[in-house]
Order: sequence, then C-alpha cells, then structure tokens
Amino acid sequence: MNHLEIFKALSNPTRLQILAWLKTPEKYFPDQQEPFTLGVCVGQIQKKSGMTQSTISENLSVMQRAGLVTSTRKGQWTYYKRNEDAFKALGTLVQQEL
Repeated sequence: MNHLEIFKALSNPTRLQILAWLKTPEKYFPDQQEPFTLGVCVGQIQKKSGMTQSTISENLSVMQRAGLVTSTRKGQWTYYKRNEDAFKALGTLVQQEL
C-alpha cells in the first residue's frame, strides 16, 4: 500500500465523487444491466459525470494504481468497483499511525 498514491488519488474531487458512487452503485447507476458484483461500467461512470471518457479513464487509472478500485473486463467493456480491503487498511493506517 503506497500511502502517497492513495492520498494523491483522494485529493481530487472527481475521484472522491466516483468513489462515493461506487460505494452504493445500485443507487447511482440503476440503469446498468450487468450485476454490480462485476462493478460499474466505465461508460455509466462517464455518463453520470458528464466528463469525457478519457478524463474518467485517467481518474480511474489513478485510483486503480493506488489500489482503491479494481477493474474487470467483459468483452469490450471495463467494470470498476471499490477495493473495500484497501479502505479498511487505510482506516487502520489513519487510526494507528497518523
């Protein structure tokens, strides 16, 4: 766990918003056809954000490098979901070391 990468990823309001959406995807992406156990399609995230696909992909890439999200490919689509283990470890870090 690279703490600096995590805090860098969390320092952006767009990334924080995406993480909040991914926490309860059924609430924010009710139109998605695939099960949320797979994650949320990057196209759904892009549509909700109103940003370009490349901007959203870059933000998701930063969060994935930090370990905050994981991705799964299905055909031509990529699905993202939160890495809850990373958030638990971050909570422990903050409580015990910072």
